[in-house]
Amino acid sequence: MLKFHRKSKGFTLIELMIVVAIIGILAAIAIPRFANLIDRAREARTQGNLGAIRSALAIHYGATDGTWPTAGNLATELAPTYIDVIPGVLLPAAMHGHSGAGDNTETAVVGDTGNWYYDGAGTLNVNCTHAASGGELVNTW
Repeated sequence: MLKFHRKSKGFTLIELMIVVAIIGILAAIAIPRFANLIDRAREARTQGNLGAIRSALAIHYGATDGTWPTAGNLATELAPTYIDVIPGVLLPAAMHGHSGAGDNTETAVVGDTGNWYYDGAGTLNVNCTHAASGGELVNTW
């Protein structure tokens, strides 16, 4: 009686198909979780810039005995004494910026930019309408 001994040095087709299926399932789960990382990073960067400008406003207010910068001169009154430059607004791609009153450092372009809104009385916001990363609809930060 003949006996066949199979010496396998590779993987069978079914083993490879199972591995590809597992990788596909993992990719289907992981890709959506990482897809909005860029948007969340842009949102965090803009919120950090907002905090820096608000801090510069507070320092200016204290140094000038209680006067706020005027709305049209925010950049010239704060930079370079209280902040190096007024950073631009970079919003996530899902957000739609639109122009508003006050001192704007960037022209709003639908899709990825908004602008600063400063009222001349110490209130500084990001002027935009969007759904924030938490899902709620936000007009300003």
